[in-house]
Amino acid sequence: MDIVDIDFGQREAFLTDVLEGLSRKQKTLPSRWLYDDEGSELFEAITGVDEYYPTRTETRILNENAAEIGTAFGKDVVLIEYGAGAGVKTEIVLSALETPECYVPVDIAGDFLETSAERLRERFSDLRIRPITADFTADFDLPSDLPGDNRGAFFPGSTLGNLCRKEARALLSRVRGHVGPGGRFVIGIDLKKDIETLLAAYDDKAGVTAAFNLNILTRINRELGGSFDLPSFAHEARWNSEASAVEMHLVCVKSTRAAVGQRTFTFEGGETIHTESSRKYDLDDFATLVNSSGWAVEKSWTDPRSLFAVVALTARSHPGG
Repeated sequence: MDIVDIDFGQREAFLTDVLEGLSRKQKTLPSRWLYDDEGSELFEAITGVDEYYPTRTETRILNENAAEIGTAFGKDVVLIEYGAGAGVKTEIVLSALETPECYVPVDIAGDFLETSAERLRERFSDLRIRPITADFTADFDLPSDLPGDNRGAFFPGSTLGNLCRKEARALLSRVRGHVGPGGRFVIGIDLKKDIETLLAAYDDKAGVTAAFNLNILTRINRELGGSFDLPSFAHEARWNSEASAVEMHLVCVKSTRAAVGQRTFTFEGGETIHTESSRKYDLDDFATLVNSSGWAVEKSWTDPRSLFAVVALTARSHPGG
């Protein structure tokens, strides 16, 4: 398997982010570190629980509009997918493409990425697949020997909502740089809806999301020599109306201390670590965001209940207009 590993300093970056985030008044851990191999597998399990509507809704939208989405990408496309994960939705899009030139999945979890790429290679035996292990929320370069001039991007799963507006603009600009002027970008976004439905999606009764959230502490203990006592923390989902976001927190249920590297952090009972925000959009707000990052909305597809949207974008010739 030809895997390109771009980020050679992930442990150092992980340690820096943990130390910086836990030093804040509102302790935080960046959501990208939720996705080690175990975290990626837990997230795939989340997508199957009853309460988590985004995956099945987006999959339905993709299935019902696959031919139109395939046409939007055009012939002989090099398809770049950000946060590729298990690649289930990818199969829908790849099957709809006309003579795709190459598939380039990008994900931070290398072993998980390799497994997914191997499965897709068996499914699409004539397609060249070039996996890239990288943090797509940071700048990275594509391999210089990628074939073809027609490049498109695919970013399902509403992961853009995990980023603040500044980070989202940076990612949109980064993708535009990867596909070039006239390139296409098909992206999934979760839409605003009633709070009860939103919170249930991030706090399932089976506890899979809780395990996913707590896994970041397990990862700190394993990879950074941390000393977190996991029973001292519990998962909680909250609605932040100002940010239009569901937030995931790890709540300290009893006072405790944890060492990471050369630092020791104290946690009071009731104190939280903010691990993820999942921002929800309406289509007008989303259009304003992408327009400021060099994109134009071509078309959007939604489900009958307007829970979710898949949006096709075109990269403008000039980012500013």
